[in-house]
Amino acid sequence: MGKRTKETITLGSGKLFILKFTGEIPEDSEIEQESNIAGYIQGGASISYSPEHYTAEDDLGYVKKTIITKEEAKLTSGIMTWNADTLKQLCATGRVSEDKQKGLRTIKIGGLHNDDNQDYIVHFLHEDKIDGNVRLTIIGKNTAGFTLAFAKDKETVVDAEFTAKPSDNEGTLIIYKEEIEKEL
Repeated sequence: MGKRTKETITLGSGKLFILKFTGEIPEDSEIEQESNIAGYIQGGASISYSPEHYTAEDDLGYVKKTIITKEEAKLTSGIMTWNADTLKQLCATGRVSEDKQKGLRTIKIGGLHNDDNQDYIVHFLHEDKIDGNVRLTIIGKNTAGFTLAFAKDKETVVDAEFTAKPSDNEGTLIIYKEEIEKEL
């Protein structure tokens, strides 16, 4: 396996995994199970980090100090293969039921009193056999809602936007891991 350097070009999409957050982030190998794939994605995934700053300065511009007052991180992706269980991960008020006799899965969405307040581990894996894999992990919820558009000539892709919350007592919003050469 190669190594990631400042000259490495990252090309391609990856896999999106979503699972309930129960207080600890498990090892990557536990997260990256087929059963945790949210669905195959279209349009890749994006992570954004946005700090807000406050600057204090004197009237004459001789002294100035800037501090970060707020941070926000979001992971977005379009999920192309999905079902009611996927929608449940995207909707805090969703309730999924199955009737095996009728062969029917149903999701009911809505009702503020149905908010489960569940946080999820959202994990993106970009696999690169040459330069090494990249992993992005956040803890959060879909905060953008979703739209299901059914068109005669286009697949229905569910766009998700997960807003990160701190995943540890240091305030970590994004965990980015890249594979590098091992020391021998």
